[in-house]
Amino acid sequence: MSTEKPSEGIILVGQKPTMNYVLATVIQFNQGVDRVIIKARGRAISKAVDTAEITRTRFLPDQITVKEVKISSEKVGEPGKERTVSTIEIVLERVKK
Repeated sequence: MSTEKPSEGIILVGQKPTMNYVLATVIQFNQGVDRVIIKARGRAISKAVDTAEITRTRFLPDQITVKEVKISSEKVGEPGKERTVSTIEIVLERVKK
């Protein structure tokens, strides 16, 4: 087993309460991760944005910053019944001191 700390963590936002994702993000940073990517799609996008903002402003103020936001869309479903779903990736990074 490696003793190296992971350089980034990934949080997949879904149907759970927002604070669950905030807590998961804070735990990742407290474990020494330098970068956390919050991913969501569809209706969970607003929850992902809330997660990033609550973490950044209330729990880790002046410690993390939003490095990058990527938006896109992907097709989901069976052929012939495909539909397009929006996706977002928010990259939070520890502020270098």
